[in-house]
Order: sequence, then structure tokens, then C-alpha cells
Amino acid sequence: MLSRSCCSAAAKPAAFLLVRQDLPTALPWRSSLPLRGRRDRRVWQISRPRTSVSERDSPAAPDGPTRVRLGRRDRGSSSSLYSRPSLAEMKSARLENRARVYEFLRGVGIVPDELDGLELPVTVEVIKERVDFLHNLGLTIEDINNYPLVLGCSVKKNMIPVLDYLGKLGVRRSTLVEFLRRYPQVLHASVVVDLAPVVKYLQGMDIKPNDVPRVLEKYPEVLGFKLEGTMSTSVAYLIGIGIGRREIGGVLTRYPEILGMRVGRVIKPFVEYLEYLGVPRLAVARLIEKSPHVLGFGLDDTVIPNVELLLEFHVRRTLVPSVVVQYPEIIGTDLKPKLLNQRSLINSITELSDEEFGRVVERMPQVVSLSSTAVVKHVDFLKDCGFSLQQVKDMVVGCPQLLALNIDIMKLSFDYFRKEMERPLEDLVTFPSFFTYSLESTVKPRHRRIAKKGLKCSLAWLLNCSDEKFKERMDYDSIDLEEMDALPSFDMNTFMKHRSDDDESESDYDDEDDEEFV
Repeated sequence: MLSRSCCSAAAKPAAFLLVRQDLPTALPWRSSLPLRGRRDRRVWQISRPRTSVSERDSPAAPDGPTRVRLGRRDRGSSSSLYSRPSLAEMKSARLENRARVYEFLRGVGIVPDELDGLELPVTVEVIKERVDFLHNLGLTIEDINNYPLVLGCSVKKNMIPVLDYLGKLGVRRSTLVEFLRRYPQVLHASVVVDLAPVVKYLQGMDIKPNDVPRVLEKYPEVLGFKLEGTMSTSVAYLIGIGIGRREIGGVLTRYPEILGMRVGRVIKPFVEYLEYLGVPRLAVARLIEKSPHVLGFGLDDTVIPNVELLLEFHVRRTLVPSVVVQYPEIIGTDLKPKLLNQRSLINSITELSDEEFGRVVERMPQVVSLSSTAVVKHVDFLKDCGFSLQQVKDMVVGCPQLLALNIDIMKLSFDYFRKEMERPLEDLVTFPSFFTYSLESTVKPRHRRIAKKGLKCSLAWLLNCSDEKFKERMDYDSIDLEEMDALPSFDMNTFMKHRSDDDESESDYDDEDDEEFV
């Protein structure tokens, strides 16, 4: 018993020495740091079984020191937890996933040919989620095919934040489908980097907050423009030709497409052509303030050919500027059929010559857009009043506005003329513009004053002047014959002084039907 215990006691130090000798001088995961405390004890506990007598005597034991290696996979074992697919295997998997996605897209009618260079979701479920989301917004398969790159937008990271931002701005849900059809690229945009700066710029152009969403609805492409590019140069040019800074917001609100127009290619050539026709630059500025959409008329395709047509239809060259300023739509419409139809109609019922038709267009260019029913109805009214065909023709040439006035009001004016003023019909032939003056605010009070004073004057002397001028005339000892036959006409100087936005209205739009995004 004693000898066994002694042998056993002697074996333990020997085993201890063997472990110390077999340990490597530097463990792979510990560098050359010394082993201390509990870590030393763990090493001893792990090492002691590996240095037992039985293991050292085993044929399977390694000849050299035992080394522990972590973090490396066994290349000979295909079931290792650390095994990774090769690059070739990863590429093959991506191709298989893309093939399944393409198969799904073709199955729902989407042509994926343009998606080859686009990173797509690896699963059909995700791409299906995007298609369903776009479909729920109101977009059709045809819409997606028009811009298939929209499928590269994440629903949560791209689409929802953008749509939420547009909804908070006030873009109406009812306009969203058309908005996305015109500018689907908005779904790729960053709210902070791309969209918010443009909105801030629009507000800086004095576009009222309530009008900003309407501007975006009318011209969503503006969200893709750079602030220092086309937008700033077009605005600067318009201000430079005379558009007031306070008016620029209203101009952009009514026609935001200006922000996308190149100055050198579109705006400047248009302005210079009107100046060439004889329209003063300040009048061009007022024209744009009043009707900014004229800048969208194609200069070479529409404007210049229409001006040439006006000359062919006997509008005098010197009066073309007046025609354009009075009715700018005349240079942007499909003019030739309108001129032909109106000339044929009016000539057939009043026997106007081609030259006389030119005078009609000069005095009221809107005649090209009157309906044939309105023209016939007004001519018949004049004939029923007792005017001869020749008198009707003279009245139409002298005041084409007769073909567009409210007939009920014309009847009241004519009845007062015959019963109270007791003038001959020839006075109306000489001054047909009588029908254009307000019966209650102008005709009646002025007639009473001259009747009370016992004056005899022409209708032109009575009506064709301002209230201030009429008061002066009441102090005349005699009537100025030169003023008696004066006819009202378009005054370019008065037009240049006029501003379309003086009323400072709250908004050009009615927001009652605004909708929020759900």
C-alpha cells in the first residue's frame, strides 16, 4: 500500500513537468502574453487529459506539441459550419434567382429586358410586393412597362417616404396616378437631398404655400431639376425683361413649365420674335404675366406660321402686335381652319369682303374662336332690331364684339336707346360700341345729365371717355367735333401699365377638393 501511494505521488510531478514541456511557447490566439489566474487553470485542465500517460503512449497521438487552431474550416469536410460558397456558386445562385424573378414578371405582363443592369430583390416575394404596391397606387402594367426601373425602388425605403412627403405637402390622392406616370423617377428620390430643396426654392419664388402642391401636380418634373441650373436662369431672364419680382410667383404658379425651359433655346427667341413684330419688350413682359402659357407655343412650328397666316388673311402688318397682345392664343392654335371657317360663315351672312374680315380680326381676334351658333344668333338679333344687311355689316366691321355680347343685355340697352334716348338707328350704326357700355353705370346717368343740360351730342362723345373726362365735357361751352367720332380701340400703352396680379388673390386654385394620402 505504501509503495503504491508513493508511486502515485511521484507520478503527478512527472505529469506536471510533461505538460509544461509540451505547451508551445506562444498560443495562436494569445500571442506571447503570459498565462495568469483562471486562464492558466483552464489551460491546465484542458491540457492534463491530453498529456496523460495513456494518450502519450497511444499510436494516434501526434509526435510534436499539441496546437489548437480556431476559426479555420476543415477543407476536407463538406459539412463544416464555417464552409462558404465559392464565387462561382454565388454567381450561379444569383442568376437562378434573377431567372425566377424574370419568370414572375413575364407572367404578370412586365417586360424585364431593361432590368439586366439593375439590382433586383433575390426573391420573387419581394418583387411581387413592389408590383402589388404600385398596382394599389393605381399604376397599370403598362405604366410599369413604360418605366420598369421603378421596380428597383424599395417599398419601405423609397416609395413610402416619398409618397408620405408628397401627401404632407398637399398633393392630392386623386392626382397621384398621373403624377407618377409623368415622373416615376420621383420614387428613386431622397426626400431630404432631392425633394425638400426644390420645394424650398419654389416657396422662395413667392409661390404661396397652398399653391406649391398644385405646381407639383401640374409639373412634377420640376422635382428633378437642379436649383443652380435651368430654373434659376429662366427666372432671372424673365425678371430681366420687366416681369415684376412680386409677379413671378403668380407666373410660375399658372405655368410652372417655365422652370424647365432653356433661356437660349426657348424663352429668349420667343421674346425677341415678338419684339421683331413690333411688340415692345415691356408689353411682352405684361403679356407673359397675364398669359404665361404663351411661352409654351412652338416658335418655329406654330407661332411664325400663324403670324404669316394673319397677313394672308389681310390683317395689316402694323396691327399684328395689337392682335397678338389682345388674344395671344391666336398664335398658338391651329389657326388656318379657324380662319377659313369664320371667314366663310361671316361672309355668308353679312357679305363681308376678305379685307373687311381682316378688319374684324384686327379689332377682335377672338372672333376666330366664336361658335357658328353665336355668330348667327347675334346677326339675327341685329336684323330683328330693324338694321339692314348693309348696316349690320358696317356694325360688325366697326365693332366685332357685337358677335360675342350677352344678347339679353343687348336687348335691354336697345330698348332704352329707342324709348328713353329716342335716337335714330343710324346713331348705333355709327357707334355700335354703344352695346358694350354698362346700361346702369354709364349710359343712363350720362344720358340724364346731357338731357338735363339740353346738349345734343353723338354717342361716341357721350360714351367713349372716362368718367373724369365726361365731367370735364359737361363744363364745355361747346362740343369738340374732333371727339364726336372717336372710336374705342386697343391701347398698347395702357396694356403695358397693366399688371395681372394686382388683386393679390390668396390662390389661383380652389382647394376644397383636396385629399390626403391614406
